[in-house]
This record gives sequence, C-alpha cells and structure tokens, in this order.
Amino acid sequence: SYEKAVTCTDRMDYLAPMSNNAVYCMAVEKLVGLDVPERAQVMRVLCLELTRIQSHLVWLGTHAIDLGAMSVFLYCFREREKILDMFEMLSGQRMMGSYMRPGGVWRDFPDEFVPTLEAFLDDFPRRIDDYEKLLTTNPLWLDRTQGIGVIEPDVALAWGVSGASLRGSGVNWDIRKAMPYSGYEHYDFNVPLGEHGDVYDRYLCRIREMRESHRIIRQALKKLPSASGGFRSDNRKFVPPPRAELGRSMEAVIHHFKLWTEGFNAPDQEVYAAIESPRGEIGCYLHGTGGNKPRRIHFKTPSFMHIQAIPQMSQNHMIADLVAIIGSVDIVLGDCDR
Repeated sequence: SYEKAVTCTDRMDYLAPMSNNAVYCMAVEKLVGLDVPERAQVMRVLCLELTRIQSHLVWLGTHAIDLGAMSVFLYCFREREKILDMFEMLSGQRMMGSYMRPGGVWRDFPDEFVPTLEAFLDDFPRRIDDYEKLLTTNPLWLDRTQGIGVIEPDVALAWGVSGASLRGSGVNWDIRKAMPYSGYEHYDFNVPLGEHGDVYDRYLCRIREMRESHRIIRQALKKLPSASGGFRSDNRKFVPPPRAELGRSMEAVIHHFKLWTEGFNAPDQEVYAAIESPRGEIGCYLHGTGGNKPRRIHFKTPSFMHIQAIPQMSQNHMIADLVAIIGSVDIVLGDCDR
C-alpha cells in the first residue's frame, strides 16, 4: 500500500533516506490531493537540511580519505554522529527511519530534540572552518583537484547532471529556488556556484552548501513555534488517527483498521514530484490504479545520471585522477542500482 511503501524509499540513497521519503510522499500527496500542515512543512525542511549536511559530511570525509587526507574523515564522522543521534530521537532509527509520511511526518519532535539541535548548530560553523583549514588552501589538495575532471556547463546539462555537480560548472539550478516545495520560497539562502567545473569547484560548492543548510535550519527553528497546524494532516481518509483517539471514537478505530489493513485508494492518474536531494534532482513518477496500490513507481535518481557522465570528466586523465573525479560527483550506488 502507499503508506507501507515508505520503508522501501529509505534504502535507495541510503545516505539521504529522508530525501527519498519526502519526494515519494510529495508524489502521493499530489496524486490524492492530500494537504500538509504548515508546521509539518517546516519540520520537513529542517529534516531535509539536516540530511543534506550529514550526507555532505560522508561525501567530504570519504572524498578526502580517497585522496590521502585521513584526519578529515574522522572529523566529519564525528559531526555526522551527532546528526544521526538526532534522527534516532525522531524515529528510533539512525538512518532508515521512515520518518516522513504522506500528509506530514510520523510524529512531533520530542522535547530533547530542539535543545540538542541548537547545541549542534552553535558548534557546527567552526567545524566547517576546521575542514577548510585542512583542505581549501592545502597545496596537495589543490594539485589533486584543480583542473581535474572538468565538465563544461552545456555538456553537464546534456548528460543530466544536477545538484552540486552541475552548480560546480556554474549552472544556477537548484530546485529549492527554481520550483520551491515545502515552503522553501520563504527561506533566505544562497545557491553556491563554481566557475571552472572541476573537482575543486564541486568541493567548494558542497562546503558552502553546508553553511547554507545551517542558515536554513536556523530559520526553520524560528518558524516552528508560530507555524499553524500539527505534524500531520487531519484527513482521516488518508492519515491514521492518533492513538489517543482510539479509546473514545469508534470512527477512529474504523479508520485505523481500514488504513492499516487495506490502505487508501488513489486515482488512476500520473504525477511527478521532484526535490533537491544532497546529490541533485531526485524525482518520483507515480501512476495510480484507482485502488490501494500503484500501477508503477519510478525514481529518477541523481547518482544514476552522474555515473554516466564520469567518462566525459575523465578523458585524458590519470587513473589516480579517476579516484578524485568519482569522489567529486558523490555517487551512492544504492541510488544507481535500485
């Protein structure tokens, strides 16, 4: 059923499970016309940007260790552990939490979440400064990344490159700005761009993206108390009732039973939803049947698109450069072979 399929999406791009959850839920919501309360949208933005940071931390740590910078790997995973601890607070799982659901999120933030997040936000900017001190002007890092793996803007577009890998070539395309979703049009943030389209520019774009995600989360925290609505839609035809209602409402018991045994019906129509995942554009094509299961779901994932562009970036380079090039496009193989 549509609700239970959320667990499958966690396991595609396993470094950005909430991004996978979100684009799938947005497609379902679009198909059935399900509302998402303002507070739930703010919660989604906050979680999506935390996901972007923790994914970029894995990218930076592994990219650096591939090129011989051991310390950066250890520091990045130190910060990522803090984010995974917060995800565990939300869903009970560090990674595959299925936290986002059609109509909003699974549950409200627990009491300890916001103070923990604020402490992380206070500390994180100086950690990014540390990463940059180790790498950004390091002569060995510059030798291994500058002028390596160049892809021109028109070639990148022709091969379907997106995200920071595209913006590193100077193309100003970010779905959060170009086609806003979840209220992103109400947040103030910049889209970092590169100039040369090489490994170094793709590195700088993601470093700066982490700083911008930090800004967005700060803004989301300020919006959270005043945002209207709950953490999930009240439409009982699509969203299970709160457990507290089951002891006093027969109608709630009926909705609960029907939704968890059969699910809900969705029209025999086609929809497409897309968001800006940490790796680029992830899209979900969804075709309903009129019944409780879809006819077809297809995901357009950024890693699948990027892996085909690697030969274009790798021409006339050394085998050692290929290591840097692969790292710079941030491929997750679960995102390719779904």
